[in-house]
Amino acid sequence: MAPRAHKTATHKFHQRRDTIVRAAVEVLNHKGVRGMTLADVAAKIDLVPTAVMYYFHKKEDLAAACFHKAIEQYESMIAQAQRGASAREALELFIRGYFEFRRRVANSEADQIAVYNDVRAVHDPGVGQAYTQMFRNARSLLLKSPEIASLPRMDCNARTHLLLAQLFWSVVWVPRYYVEDYPRLADHMLDILENGLVRASDDWQPRALHAVEPPLADGSSEARETFLQAATSLMNDQGYHGASVQKISERLNVTKGAFYHHLDTKDDLILACFERTLAIVRRAQHEGTRVAANSAENLIAVAAALVEYQLSGKAPLLRTSALTSVPTEIRAGLMKEFDRASGRFSLVFSDGIADSSLRPVDAAIAAQMITALINAAAEVHNWAPGISPQNVARAYARPLFQGLLSG
Repeated sequence: MAPRAHKTATHKFHQRRDTIVRAAVEVLNHKGVRGMTLADVAAKIDLVPTAVMYYFHKKEDLAAACFHKAIEQYESMIAQAQRGASAREALELFIRGYFEFRRRVANSEADQIAVYNDVRAVHDPGVGQAYTQMFRNARSLLLKSPEIASLPRMDCNARTHLLLAQLFWSVVWVPRYYVEDYPRLADHMLDILENGLVRASDDWQPRALHAVEPPLADGSSEARETFLQAATSLMNDQGYHGASVQKISERLNVTKGAFYHHLDTKDDLILACFERTLAIVRRAQHEGTRVAANSAENLIAVAAALVEYQLSGKAPLLRTSALTSVPTEIRAGLMKEFDRASGRFSLVFSDGIADSSLRPVDAAIAAQMITALINAAAEVHNWAPGISPQNVARAYARPLFQGLLSG
């Protein structure tokens, strides 16, 4: 009887551990890694923090378990997609499997998983290794295409990163639709990934835009911009809670008093960083409208300019993943502003379908996919060795416009 008792105890242990992880995922997706506390997780399942600590000694261990669970889910979808005889079949199985998983989550038939917004805040080698393996497995789906397999490693990795970035970003817009429409969302995303956005695919000559950064009014504005750049880089890496005033000041080798000379509170900082990013995006959108002959040229020019800016060596645009841990009272307003920026892309898509420079795709979904492209470009260099401001538009943006499997 002893072995059976041991087996029962082991089962209860894993059952309670899984319950804690499920609760932690909810907190993590709302507050981010640094904003999550063991007390928050314990409260969700009517436990005391010490009971959670019995299973996870540190918050970082619990966050790592959440991300491991998410990686396992993606690995399962990738494994199913491997059954495809070609890259196109594998891609279809992967995308449809993903939206089926989202349907099951929405219907409470499957557990929610951690979004990857804040994964950079987890310093766990195991998470990094598991993610890298998952990335390689996703890449193998694309390598089923002889044309893709013949490309340099940089290009293959850039396309894999683009594919995963689109799925990660979809958690922003998919919930806006009815669950019964999820298969149709898969159809529309697949159409764009397989066939691209533009009608012609034999030319890639993005029109050059003038500087997309808003002009600085005076020396004081320049000093303030320096603070915003440092804060943006830190928040992209460590989230809202990780980017403390102390760390920003240390990065710039100035006192905290110098920080408060330009900004009154940390909430003022996050607002200013988002306003800076939105101003850059809007300036690029205005410039694209000014220089382009049609809507396709407009979108290509804007996307190329912004992904190049992300790798320019200046502070990148603030990733919307930073919104995960932003205080609730200001998050809604910021999301509304980002929606407006995507809405402008949607309007350009509608115009492009009318002027026949763009394929007749779902304008709202296409706009979100452009936003995802720009947002994720800030870290593509981590996955595509050799990518640079000079080639990122061709290697990273072009596949979205001409098709992920295009040669």
